[in-house]
Amino acid sequence: MVYTYLNPAVALMGAGAVKEIGTWAKMLNAKKALIVSGKGRHGKALAEDIGAYLKEAGVDFAIFAGAEPNPTDISVHEGAAVYKKEACDMIVAVGGGSPMDCAKGIGIVATNGGEIYDYEGAGKVPKALPPFITVNTTAGTASEMTNFAVITDTRRHVKMALVDWKTTANVAINDPELMKSMPPALTAATGMDALTHAVEAYVSTIATPTTDAAALMAIQLISKWLRPAVANGDDMVARDMMAHAEYLAGIAFNNASLGYVHAMAHQLGGFYNLPHGVCNAVLLPHVEKFNLIAAPDRFVDIAKALGENVEGLSTIEAANKAIDAIKTLSVDVGIPAGVKELGAQEKDIPTLADNAMKDICGLTNPRRATKDEIIAIYRSAM
Repeated sequence: MVYTYLNPAVALMGAGAVKEIGTWAKMLNAKKALIVSGKGRHGKALAEDIGAYLKEAGVDFAIFAGAEPNPTDISVHEGAAVYKKEACDMIVAVGGGSPMDCAKGIGIVATNGGEIYDYEGAGKVPKALPPFITVNTTAGTASEMTNFAVITDTRRHVKMALVDWKTTANVAINDPELMKSMPPALTAATGMDALTHAVEAYVSTIATPTTDAAALMAIQLISKWLRPAVANGDDMVARDMMAHAEYLAGIAFNNASLGYVHAMAHQLGGFYNLPHGVCNAVLLPHVEKFNLIAAPDRFVDIAKALGENVEGLSTIEAANKAIDAIKTLSVDVGIPAGVKELGAQEKDIPTLADNAMKDICGLTNPRRATKDEIIAIYRSAM
C-alpha cells in the first residue's frame, strides 16, 4: 500500500516566529491578503496585529473577522465574498481551529466557485487554494498544518469534513507568545484535542512508522506539559512544548487520519454548537475503551507514553492503564465528566449515532462499530 505524507512546505516554530510573516508573504508574491480571524474584539485585534507585520513588508490586507467557534457554511460564503470584493490574492488565518477551517473553506470557494457543500468528503477540491499562511494561537487543533477542514452545515445541523491536500497551508506559524493569553479552560480543551489526535492516529488502521513516531512524542509531551500550561499560562516552557506537541499530533493525524472520537464529536458540535476539544476530551476514554481489544499492544505503548508503569502487567491490564491515564489527565485539567453537562440529550443519541456512522473520520478506526455500539458509547459518555 502507498502512503501519503502531507505537511506545510514551511513551518515556523518558537517565540517571535510571527514577526517573519511579512517576509514569507512577499516570497509567496502576495499583494493583498485577506486575514481571517474569529469574531469579537480579540479576533479583530489579532488580525490587526498580523496586518501590521504585513504592511511593514509592503503587503496590503483586508480583514474578515467572521469565523464562529464552530465555523459555518454562512461564514465561509461571506468570507469568500469579501475576498472577491477586496481583490485579494492571499489568505492568512489567525487564531485557533475555527478561523483556520473557515479560511480553508473561503479559499476553496474563492478558487473553485460554487458552495462549500460541493466539496464535502475526501479529494473533492479541484484547484489549489490561493497562497495560504496560518498563524496558530492555540495548542490543540493543528488545523494550521493539516489538510482537514470541518464546516457546520446549518441546513442539516451537521459538521462536514473536507479533506484534500490542496487545503494545506504554504506556511504554518506556531509562536508560543501568542498562546499566553489562552485561559485555563481553553488550554485544557485544546490540549486534550491534541491528545485525541495523537491517540487516534496511533491506533489508526493506516498508521505508519513516521506517524507513530510523531504521535508517541506528542503523547509524551502532552502528558508532561499540559498540566503546567493549564496551571500557569505564563509558563513559556510549557507553552512552547505544547505548541510542539500539537504540531506533532497534527503530523500524525494529517497522515494517519482519525477515528470514532472525531466522528462522534463532530455530531455533538454540529448538533449543539459545542466546543470541539471538550467533546473530544469527554469521548476519548469511552471510544478507546471500545477500541482496546482491536490493538492492545498499541494501547500499552500509549500507557507508557503517558508515564504509566506497566511492568509485570498482562497486555490487557497494561493497555487499560492508558484509558485510566487519559481519564486522570482529563480530571486534572478540569474537563467535564460527561456530555450531558454540555447540554447533550439522551433523546438525540440515535440521530447523533446515525450521523457519526457517515462521518469520514470513522473509516480508519481500528474496530468496526454498529450503530447500536455507537449509541452505547454515547450513552456511556453522558
